[in-house]
This record gives sequence, structure tokens and C-alpha cells, in this order.
Amino acid sequence: MDDAFRPAWQQLLETGILVQFRILDTHTESAPDNENIAVRADLIFAGDDENTAPSDLAEWGAFGFLYTLASLSFDDARPRGYSGEDFESEDSFTVSDFFEGLSYKNGELHLSVDYVRGRCMKTDITIRPDGTATLETWGRGQTALRWLDKLQGKKKLALVQ
Repeated sequence: MDDAFRPAWQQLLETGILVQFRILDTHTESAPDNENIAVRADLIFAGDDENTAPSDLAEWGAFGFLYTLASLSFDDARPRGYSGEDFESEDSFTVSDFFEGLSYKNGELHLSVDYVRGRCMKTDITIRPDGTATLETWGRGQTALRWLDKLQGKKKLALVQ
């Protein structure tokens, strides 16, 4: 398909899955109810060779990376409380959803999504010009760490009997 006719969501996903990164640090914190967990992952973009600066990867990959993580968040999100009234199981994260949560502050790209069409996403992502990024979720368990594993091509481990 000619690039001019590919949907924007497809271009964003294709770019997002190409962005390589390393996880610098993760932090999880349980709420007093021990059910709601906040996750923070600090990342840095990293190319195949040492000559590729993280800032160079951020220049071409930031929007796609943000969209891809948000799409994974949306796919895993479920209703909470009264939001179930708006929930549709056969739904997907749209470019309009993406732009609604997107902002640029102090030289950083931010994506902040709370509830989208009945899905409790509770996801914030920040990408800085130096190629570092932070992914934060709350009330989502540790699913954010699985999204990062998926993007890095890691397979989910299963017990073999």
C-alpha cells in the first residue's frame, strides 16, 4: 500500500514497534488496599549500535512509541465503577484519542489518559528530548511491565508440565 494511503494509526504503530529501548529502573507501589498498584518504568531509547544517540531515536520515534504504548494500555484496560456503561469489548484506541491526551510541556511530550470510552486506562507517558522516557500507571496492576516486554519481543513464560 502506498504510504500516502496508509491509515495514521498504522503508521504510528509501525514506527512505535521499531523503537528500541532499555529499561533503566522500575518501581511498583501498592496502595493500602493491596489491590491498586502504581508502576513507574524509566526507559532510554537505545539503537542497535553505540553510535545511535537516544535523542536521535526520540526525534523520529516518539509519537509512534507513545501511540503504541497507549494502544497496549487501551487493549488491556477494563471498566471500573460506572464506566462499564460506556465499555465496548470490540473497540480500539484511535488517533483522536491519542491527540486528546497529548501535550507538550517544558520541552517534553506527554500523553495522559484516564478513562476512554469506559476503559480505565490510568496511563501517563513522558518522552524527553534526550531520549529518556517514563511510563506510569496506577490501578492497573503490573500490566505496564508486560507491555514493555511485548515491545522488546519477550515471550510470556508459561509453566510446562
